Amino acid sequence: MGQNDLMGTAEDFADQFLRVTKQYLPHVARLCLISTFLEDGVRMWFQWGEQRDYIDSTWGCGYLVASSFVLLNLLGQLTGCILVLSRNFVQYACFGLFGIIALQTIAYSILWDLKFLMRNLALGGGLLLLLAESRSEGKSMFAGVPTMRESSPKQYMQLGGRVLLVLMFMTLLHFDASFFSILQNIVGTALMILVAVGFKTKLAALTLVVWLFVINVYFNAFWTIPVYKPMHDFLKYDFFQTMSVIGGLLLVVALGPGGVSMDEKKKEW
Repeated sequence: MGQNDLMGTAEDFADQFLRVTKQYLPHVARLCLISTFLEDGVRMWFQWGEQRDYIDSTWGCGYLVASSFVLLNLLGQLTGCILVLSRNFVQYACFGLFGIIALQTIAYSILWDLKFLMRNLALGGGLLLLLAESRSEGKSMFAGVPTMRESSPKQYMQLGGRVLLVLMFMTLLHFDASFFSILQNIVGTALMILVAVGFKTKLAALTLVVWLFVINVYFNAFWTIPVYKPMHDFLKYDFFQTMSVIGGLLLVVALGPGGVSMDEKKKEW
């Protein structure tokens, strides 16, 4: 009974949090979600020569192609961010940002680095949730057929977004024998599963937001590292990627898990 009371209290807190913040939570979620693209676009501007030379030396593609790659990344990311924040042509912006993720995954050889690949997939999950949010309620390929609402693409976008988001947390698991690491892994894995299957989704997603934010500020404090050191850029990249995943989780909190989830199915029981 005590455990049920504790869970009930936690859910009440999550509901209260959502009621108080529902006016601006989606806006905060979108800002967090596009933060890594915004930071990377600005970085492309200030590190134009370095980025161009890196692509040229890695792929041997020549000055023109390398410059075009940097320009495409810069314009694609900044334009996508502006469209998302202004809520204009959001679906086109999402597809453009999906393309940027795919392009960078190949260009920077992320495809062969499991940790960074999983983080890029988690970032894609956040965009998938944003794409789902941008669709008008009830809009689907089966428009006019109410019984097919649960099968709408929007519901499966939300499912796919949730599943991809939890990949970020798999990169945070620590495989050592310390009590703290074991406890963190158990709690983190349980929360990941809850978000993925859509059970107690808002509470689990909100808990992950708090946990991930604390870990992010503690481990990726790039502002404590001098700008001229390579670790500064590495931590900064990690920090904003993590903020984007936090944005995706905030969208889950704001919008709920969608039709393909245990929370939704419970309503039918």
